[in-house]
Amino acid sequence: MRTLKRLDPILIQAVIAAALSFAHIHDIAEAAGQTGWKAWAYPVSVDLLMVMAWRRMRAGEGRLGAWIWFLLSLATSLGANVATSGVMDLADPPVWLRVLVAGWPAVAFLGGSLLVHTAKAEDVDGEHEAPTETRQEPAGEADEEPVADSSEEPVKELEKPVLVTYAEAADALGVAPETVRGAANGPRPRLKKYAGDTPNSARVDMRECHMVFAKSRRPVGV
Repeated sequence: MRTLKRLDPILIQAVIAAALSFAHIHDIAEAAGQTGWKAWAYPVSVDLLMVMAWRRMRAGEGRLGAWIWFLLSLATSLGANVATSGVMDLADPPVWLRVLVAGWPAVAFLGGSLLVHTAKAEDVDGEHEAPTETRQEPAGEADEEPVADSSEEPVKELEKPVLVTYAEAADALGVAPETVRGAANGPRPRLKKYAGDTPNSARVDMRECHMVFAKSRRPVGV
C-alpha cells in the first residue's frame, strides 16, 4: 500500500500527460486533413514509437539509434502540444504541416522496423558466438595435458571444470544426450550443473562426466 501511495502522483501525471498529448496530436492530424479513424491512429503511432525506443534504451542495446527515434517521437508530441496552444491557425494549417503529417506513418514504420530487427540481429549474433568460444576451451586443455606432467601450472588448469553442453558431453562419451541431461536434472543428480551463457542453458563438467559414465558408456544413439 505504501508503494502504491508513492506512485499515485506519478501515475496521475502520466495519465494526464498522455491524454493531453494524445488529444493534441489528434487535433493536429485532423487539422491537416486526416479525418475519422486516421486522425486517431496518429497519436497511437507516435506513442508506440516512443515506447519502443525507450525500451531499447533501458535494455542498453543500440542506444544511439534508440535515442534518435525517441527524440524524434518526443519532438513530434511536443510540437503538437505547442501548435494547439494558439500559435498556429488550425483552421488553415501551413503546407509544411500537411506534408509532415502525411509522411509520418512511413517514418514511424521505418523507425519501428529498425528498432525491432536490430535487436533480433544482435541476439542471434550473440547466440552463435557463445558456443564457438566454449568449444575451443576443451580442445586447448586436451592438447596441453600430455605436455604438462612435471610443471605446476597444468595441475591448476586440471582443477578447473571443463564446461560443455549436454550434446557435447554425450557426443564425447558415446551416450544419448537425454542420458547426460537426466544425470544432471534427476531427483538425485549425479552431475553438477553450471549456468550457461543464456538464462535457459546449462553446462556440465566434462571430467565429472567421464567419472560418472565410466562404467555405463554406450554407443552413440542408444
